[in-house]
Amino acid sequence: MEVIDADGLILGRLSSVLAKKLLNGAEIAVINSEKAIIIGKKKMIFAKYKKMRELSHARKGPHFPRMPDMIFKRTVRGMIPYQTPRGRKAIKNLKVYLGVPKEFDGKKPETVPVASPESVRQFVQLNDVSRFLGAKV
Repeated sequence: MEVIDADGLILGRLSSVLAKKLLNGAEIAVINSEKAIIIGKKKMIFAKYKKMRELSHARKGPHFPRMPDMIFKRTVRGMIPYQTPRGRKAIKNLKVYLGVPKEFDGKKPETVPVASPESVRQFVQLNDVSRFLGAKV
């Protein structure tokens, strides 16, 4: 199982790399998912995620998550054909954690250099977005 640390990495770029690996059959665990960043102006990002959250019907759905680990998983799911057998298998091979669980304490996590921000000025952590949506993190 591959362990990837999402601390300070760009959410979209990291998700696309993970989606490719998952579709090729890799098993991936992402730690520190709440510390992933989303590039853009704070106001625009909050408006976008608020719109996605309010788009749904309370009983019928689609239901958009509030917790940072679930938002992360939903972002990766959006890049996978999850309604096909291959996609369902791929999404089951992804585990996303808040912080670092005990089972991964000794392991040295990998990083994805493609997803590291070069010279980004404006960004928001996934933790802040989930708090804005009402999560108790």
